[in-house]
Amino acid sequence: MTNKLFSSFKVKDTEFKNRIVMSPMSMHSSDEEGEVKNFHLTHYTSRALGQAGLIFLETLIVDSNGLVGPGDLGIWDDKHVKGLSELVEQIQSFGSKVGAQIGHAGRLAKKEGVDLIAPSAIPFNEDKKTPLEMTKEEINHLILEYKEAARRAKKSNFDVLEIHCAHGYLLNEFLSPLSNHRNDDYGGSFEKRYRIVKEIIDTVKEVWQGPLFVRISATDYHKDGNTNETYIEYAKLMKDQGVDLIDCSSGGIAPVKVDSYPNYQVPAADKIKNIVDIPTGAVGLITTGRQAEEILKNNRADLIFIGREFLKNPFWPRQAAEELNATIDAPIQYTRYGSRWLSH
Repeated sequence: MTNKLFSSFKVKDTEFKNRIVMSPMSMHSSDEEGEVKNFHLTHYTSRALGQAGLIFLETLIVDSNGLVGPGDLGIWDDKHVKGLSELVEQIQSFGSKVGAQIGHAGRLAKKEGVDLIAPSAIPFNEDKKTPLEMTKEEINHLILEYKEAARRAKKSNFDVLEIHCAHGYLLNEFLSPLSNHRNDDYGGSFEKRYRIVKEIIDTVKEVWQGPLFVRISATDYHKDGNTNETYIEYAKLMKDQGVDLIDCSSGGIAPVKVDSYPNYQVPAADKIKNIVDIPTGAVGLITTGRQAEEILKNNRADLIFIGREFLKNPFWPRQAAEELNATIDAPIQYTRYGSRWLSH
């Protein structure tokens, strides 16, 4: 019987050799300029040797004041293209596709000496600094920054682009009624809260023709916030705009404790996939090949996003293959030691 985890998956003209995706995870190993360093070349390329089908770099920041944390990689300037291109080329040389997730941290940004920005002047909690409400001019500038980031991603030869609308960061803040109290074109109703995301998707598609993903937080975990049902409606709008896949995470917009357990975010990916009829990615405490295979075989998602397990084991796909009695390629340099050593 064929294992679905190790079957190929095609989006537009881009084909992934398997359904295993390395999730974007911030490494905070750059400098103030947001440049690629030796660490990034080693870290990401090792997962390509490990046979991930798609590798997302950490969030690439669209504005130098929008850092998720110190040492984030940047895509806010043309100077970043050279380092990103070299990193992408090295990863691709081992057979993995490469994704660029682009984002801005909004009121959760961590950069000394700059004002935080958000849709409304509402802090994350009482311990955090109150952000400034963005003007329409600032919103228009932000939309242009996303377009320029997409242009640089294309110039750097990325295979996939993902817009980060999750985890309490800036676009998530616009989507949630908990953090968006505006009463203009960018807030006050479901449609108006979505407007900035709509405009970013439209403007990004002017310069990016490849696979386009969006990462969402499929619930706010708050009685007054967005729910899975809200995000089903958002996903319908994204599909209509030509988004190719919804990457389904959750939380981050409110200071609430989330009970996490194996597969805890999979139901959101399942609902959106089957109600909206759009491919989805499942993420969150998926630690074994059998878990991943069950999700795919039961049509609950199309791609499996693996985070911490890839930090523990760059060769997680081989571990999953052994669990599933599947055959997996190895770097040709390793095959000299014999197929028996490489087999399950």
